[in-house]
Amino acid sequence: MKSKATRRQFLGSSAAGVAAVWLGSQTAVTGQQAAPPSEIVNVGLIGCGGEGRAVATAHSRLGDARIVAVCDVNSKRLADARQQFGGEKIAAYDDYRRMLDSKDVDAVIVATNDHWHVLPTIHACQAGKDVYVEKPLSVFIAEGQAAVKAAEKYKRIVTIGTQQRSWPHYQQAAEMIKEGKLGIITEVRVWDFDCMYPGFGNPPDSDPPPELNWDFWLGPAPKVPYNPNRYNHFYWFFDYGGGWQVDWAVHHYQIVHWFLEAKGPISAAAMGGFYCFENTNTEWPDSFVAICEYGPTPVAPKGFVMQYTFSGAARRQQRSHAKCFYGTKGSMIIDRSGFTITYEAGENRVPTEEFTVENVFKKETHVSSLQAHARVFVDCIKSRQKPPADVEVGHQATIPGHLMNISWKVGRKIRWDPEKEEIIGDAEASSLLSKPYREPWKLEV
Repeated sequence: MKSKATRRQFLGSSAAGVAAVWLGSQTAVTGQQAAPPSEIVNVGLIGCGGEGRAVATAHSRLGDARIVAVCDVNSKRLADARQQFGGEKIAAYDDYRRMLDSKDVDAVIVATNDHWHVLPTIHACQAGKDVYVEKPLSVFIAEGQAAVKAAEKYKRIVTIGTQQRSWPHYQQAAEMIKEGKLGIITEVRVWDFDCMYPGFGNPPDSDPPPELNWDFWLGPAPKVPYNPNRYNHFYWFFDYGGGWQVDWAVHHYQIVHWFLEAKGPISAAAMGGFYCFENTNTEWPDSFVAICEYGPTPVAPKGFVMQYTFSGAARRQQRSHAKCFYGTKGSMIIDRSGFTITYEAGENRVPTEEFTVENVFKKETHVSSLQAHARVFVDCIKSRQKPPADVEVGHQATIPGHLMNISWKVGRKIRWDPEKEEIIGDAEASSLLSKPYREPWKLEV
């Protein structure tokens, strides 16, 4: 038997807070009346790529937030973003530090490439600004630790852009798991399947395009010649990203930690290689599998294992970016389209059936789906309450992918202390928890 919850039934059966998030975002979609000037949060955008502009647009649709400044080291992107958000009345910067000096900016969106997430976040905290930073929080674990310290030291609201945390169907799914609907959880499988064959090629180094300040783009990363793949596919290079096991999968890991009330893994092991791409200069594997082991949690009293898989060869599947929770009573598969619980049949178990909930954002645009998360961020700026997806939550959700990558690099299983945030008994692996910054950039809180 298959049971499908309607939107009306879903909102009626969910917690009031869940419904409030959805209804609040709907108000913004349909044109919320502008708040008085004294209640408006002025937001600056650092990093004017497609996702940055989408997040900024989501904020601009709220009645009590507006985009007042934009920043990018690519002058063409900067000009396009300035035009999109208001033209000459929008301040434009090619150095984010000058934006942070502006008293007209209350909060910033950090939507740069990954290796530029933490420094602007720290500097914004030091300047008294609140921060919405895109995931993943960091490109190495010590960076994330520094961001957490900065938010605490300067008493700033810092949230990470894992927007699924604010979506109603994820909130309902979390409640159902914590209520024991699946029984005791023993395993979670997480996957990202993207057909990227034949890969990104191996273009030669060249002069950067005239609109790009390549040296500033590199920033704290080692100085190397411009290469179009380093700029356009930075996720796949060691110095700028962590492959899909970090860059995409932070969305998944945060859900796993939230649903199962877990802080972090106790071990990680990984393997992978180039089994798919043709000639390429990218560095992270095109095929990657890893397992993290977790200690006991309230929902998994004996602990659980989390398996992650990335395939750059797999064709698009119905659920290409998803996760499945396996319990003693049933399993739940969940992604951005909704979730389905399948109950097990057998002695002393309920008959096999399915329970399905669809995402209420399913027919909305990507920008509209981001508005729920933007709404929470702006509300927390005003209340000074930590957002559910605050910087520490984002840091903890970034750690599993980093540990997988460290395990892959050293070629063995590593053990992790989630309380001390230390690798246990492995000096070589521990040395990969941090990286040196290129002068004059410094990781200082």
